[in-house]
Amino acid sequence: MSAAPPAAAAAAHAAIVCFGEALIDFLARPATAAGEPRHFVEYAGGAPANVAVAAARLGGNARFLGMLGQDMFGDFLAEQFDHYGVDTRHILRTDEAKTALAFVSLDGDGERSFSFYRPPAADLLFRDSDFRADSFNGAGVFHVCSNSLTEEAIAATTLAGMRRARMAGALVSMDMNLRPSLWPADVDPAPRLLAALLEADLIKLCGSEFEFLARHLGGEEAALQRLWHGYATCVLITDGATPIRWFTRTRRGEAATFRVAPSDTTGAGDAFVGGLLQRLASLGVSAANFADFLQREDDFVGALRYAAAAGALATTRHGAFAAMPSAADVERLMQEQS
Repeated sequence: MSAAPPAAAAAAHAAIVCFGEALIDFLARPATAAGEPRHFVEYAGGAPANVAVAAARLGGNARFLGMLGQDMFGDFLAEQFDHYGVDTRHILRTDEAKTALAFVSLDGDGERSFSFYRPPAADLLFRDSDFRADSFNGAGVFHVCSNSLTEEAIAATTLAGMRRARMAGALVSMDMNLRPSLWPADVDPAPRLLAALLEADLIKLCGSEFEFLARHLGGEEAALQRLWHGYATCVLITDGATPIRWFTRTRRGEAATFRVAPSDTTGAGDAFVGGLLQRLASLGVSAANFADFLQREDDFVGALRYAAAAGALATTRHGAFAAMPSAADVERLMQEQS
């Protein structure tokens, strides 16, 4: 049975458009016997790509913008996007660089460590001129991560995409998703990160990323005030199973998470973001009414709980695309732990 959502249901919602890297996660599996080598299993991944798949799995109208290599891994990613119901009409292919690879190992709690083979990589070659006239047609949300900021040219493209999306009427979303090992040793990530964060309406950070901003901007309150000087109207802080911290320009609070037995945390934050964006789309939330929605605390916290359930379920399965839960899975967990 196909994992793609019904076309009619997806078409009823504005598009969730995700931009940036799509790559292959090679997940380490332990040796089965003494003296045997460990082996690696191929999974489709990449933070914004995971968000697109998460939204599609939950019934959303998801679209991916980016560039894949003209190689076997690019073929696999294109096939996986199609399998999970993501609109791939705006994906470009190139033979100037290969598709990026990431080798992932897990500790006993399912926490990850990465070894990236990027740059060079095909996703870094996407340019502002590669956005098509219809790339943002019907877009309700445009979502990015910081892995498309690691080089000057792709950073300029990302910022241009965020501005194009805003001009098209889309809500702009950013998950920092900071991976220091992807950044050149002589480049300070903070200025590019802040430039992109100031373009986003909705910002998602993990606890360590919030601490990173606080160190650079003079503390947590100073960091929040700096973000409010941009377009941001909502900042979310996630930290594993601890409650989600949420901040708006006038209020703040927490939302509870869910209890699961994690085996692989790869893609959990992306599942959270995909769940949140799809929940907003299903409720008819747009850039025009987002600030008003944030004032409806029960609806807002309910959307965060839905996102938290999606993120929790993703930790119970291996892989990234493959770990994204269905809407039925999310509803079931929410009922079980209501």
